[in-house]
Amino acid sequence: MTSTTQTATDTRWLDDRQQRLWRSFLGGSTAFFDQLDRDLRREHDLSMPEYEILVRLSEAPEWTLRMAEVASQVAHSRSRITHTVSRLERAGLVERESCLSDGRGVNAKLTDAGMDRLRDAAHTHVGGVRRYLMDNLTEEEFEIIGQAFERVRGDLNGQGF
Repeated sequence: MTSTTQTATDTRWLDDRQQRLWRSFLGGSTAFFDQLDRDLRREHDLSMPEYEILVRLSEAPEWTLRMAEVASQVAHSRSRITHTVSRLERAGLVERESCLSDGRGVNAKLTDAGMDRLRDAAHTHVGGVRRYLMDNLTEEEFEIIGQAFERVRGDLNGQGF
């Protein structure tokens, strides 16, 4: 595993072009995800993390996943997932149930109301992705971004992040 802590003499500094592109990435990705979140909150009273959990549950057999699997799929800590699922549960969009194959485990299950909310919110989410991202990129640029972040995620997952 490579350490992220380096001395000043070991650091591979970004050149001016790389620094400009890095800052563009930071600003653009933050603005993009913040806008998607604002749209979902305004139109459907859902945050981006809540929406993502509903999506993952909707894609699972019987709309059910173990809480640990939800955390893994959305790349959030288990405690953050627990709090987010609690909010969704209070809203009647998700239920928690004991895992039949492991009495210690807990499953999150999408409710019919949760699926209805997700179906409504999906139009807003996909519309935002198209408007804010896809309409600003060529197909080739989108492909390059996707491939790059598949590698980044694979590298970070391999290091236990």
